[in-house]
Amino acid sequence: MKHATRVLAGLLLTCTVSGAEAAEAKYPDRPLRFIVGFVPGGPSDILARLVGGKLGEQIGQTVVIDNRGSVGGVVGFELGAKAAPDGYTIVLCPNSALTINPHVYLKLPYDPQRDYQPITQLTVGGNVVVVHPSVAAKSVTEFIALAKSKPGQLNHATTGTGNVLGIANFKLMAGIDMVAIPYKGTGQAVIALVGGEVQMFFMNPLVAITHVNSGKLRGLAVTSLTRNPALPDLPTVSESGVPGFQNITWHSIVVPAGTPKPIVKRLHGDLVKVLQHPEVKGRIEGQGLAIVGSTPEALSALIRTESIKYAKLVKDIGFQPQ
Repeated sequence: MKHATRVLAGLLLTCTVSGAEAAEAKYPDRPLRFIVGFVPGGPSDILARLVGGKLGEQIGQTVVIDNRGSVGGVVGFELGAKAAPDGYTIVLCPNSALTINPHVYLKLPYDPQRDYQPITQLTVGGNVVVVHPSVAAKSVTEFIALAKSKPGQLNHATTGTGNVLGIANFKLMAGIDMVAIPYKGTGQAVIALVGGEVQMFFMNPLVAITHVNSGKLRGLAVTSLTRNPALPDLPTVSESGVPGFQNITWHSIVVPAGTPKPIVKRLHGDLVKVLQHPEVKGRIEGQGLAIVGSTPEALSALIRTESIKYAKLVKDIGFQPQ
């Protein structure tokens, strides 16, 4: 009897393994869900639609964008972390989701390093410091002087925790006092800034460049340590009165932890090809970001390294987790 039981268990295990291998071999044979933790119109949404559209062409399946807008993108990132690890749910993550959120929220419903399998880093670049055209400042130096003359009277928008922390560090290093006004996503923050509800924002170049070039907003500087080729006339914040200041943004794609290795490999290969597609590469680079296309291992290492860096920054600037 015991022998028969062992034989039956072995057969069941073999069938299970064979079934899983068959599913992986057919992957993908149905549409993919692409979760974006922010409302439409922001950099995460723009990237997801650009990359998702070409990924769909690459794999021969529809990639459905699923916007789950919330402060810090937490709702969408929790949803992605708890999805089935079968390769049919992928998540667009800015660096804040993976390296900053764990240090600014007292209770986070997902663990980036435990709940996610990295696939690839998509982009990297600095933000753009933008102001409403009515603001009486045409440089960061002038803006700092204006803010110092009106302590607590100027407002700035915040969306994800990346620019929350970035602007908080800027205010500390520049010695200015401004009021933070939170929005669920960059799209809402842009409307508020263009409408004059807030005076300043750190904006991803994917969104900022269009508004700066149209004159609806004024660009003062970029937050990288080197100038952005797409905005060559804008200096860096570091060379504009706040030496050493830097605020870098990047996006990546991850899947739920436990996703089979063959599927991770397939997704990585397809996404790297998408990033090198002339239309995708040209659009991203033309809007001020650099293409990356890293390995899962490199992205995992980046997440660990930057998480340590931001934990220190949160402590150094005295930011109180909420």
